Parts: sequence; C-alpha cells; structure tokens
Amino acid sequence: MIFVSSCLVGINCKYSGGNNFNEKIFNMVKKGEAIPICPEQLGGLPTPRKPAEIKIIDGKRKVIDNQNNDVTEYFERGAKEVLEFAKKLNITKAILQPRSPSCGVGKIYNGNFEGKLIDGNGILAELLINNGIEVINCDEIRKIIVQRR
Repeated sequence: MIFVSSCLVGINCKYSGGNNFNEKIFNMVKKGEAIPICPEQLGGLPTPRKPAEIKIIDGKRKVIDNQNNDVTEYFERGAKEVLEFAKKLNITKAILQPRSPSCGVGKIYNGNFEGKLIDGNGILAELLINNGIEVINCDEIRKIIVQRR
C-alpha cells in the first residue's frame, strides 16, 4: 500500500482551499492501491490557511506562515500522525506533492515567500525518509507505474 498526498486526488486541502488533482494518482486510490493523507489537516490546521514555508531559525527548522506565525507544531503533529498510521499499515512508499512544507521532496521553498526553491524536504517527507519509507515526488509517478507492470 502507498500513501499519497490528499490534494493529489482532488481533495480540497491545500492551504488555498484547492487541490492538485492528478488523474493517475486518483486512479491508484480508486483501485485501492493507495490511501490519501493530509498531514496539515491531521495536525489541526484549517483549510484554507495561510501559506507557510520552512525557515532555519536559531539552527532549527521552523514552519512559519506569511504573517510570521510559527506553525511548526501543527506540521510536526500531522507528520507524526501519518507516520504512526504508516507503521500500523506497513506503508513502504509515499507519493507526495512537491514543494510543500509538509510533503516537499528534494525541493522546498526558501522560507522567504519569494517563490524560490532550495534543496530540502518538507516535515512529513523528512520524517518518513528517516523512518525507512520511500518518498517520491508526484512528478515521478511514471517510475512507479512502469515498475509495477
């Protein structure tokens, strides 16, 4: 079984209240091959919510919204909930939304709300990787579909 970011299957859980619908990922859920998760909502954040990015403050990763509120605890709580669920279901892979402060894989926004990307992972992506779960950017979905054939 695979976890996928809920926004990828058309669930309106993005910070803006929208989604990032991806038909291939939606079809995986429809076939029972994947389970949608949204760490921000599991962490207690509303939808819609203010945009947030990861910043390094005093040597620590913090998630700060565009009004300078520290929302790290919500992102960490949601990530921990997803990890516990993953352990219970023996999840070995997750397909996540790029650039997100939760789900971003390999690249995230620089923390200054400039639209600039830097190397790094979101809070959930990093936690899953550190716990042996393969994390894949949804833009790489073709790799998984090809490998499964």
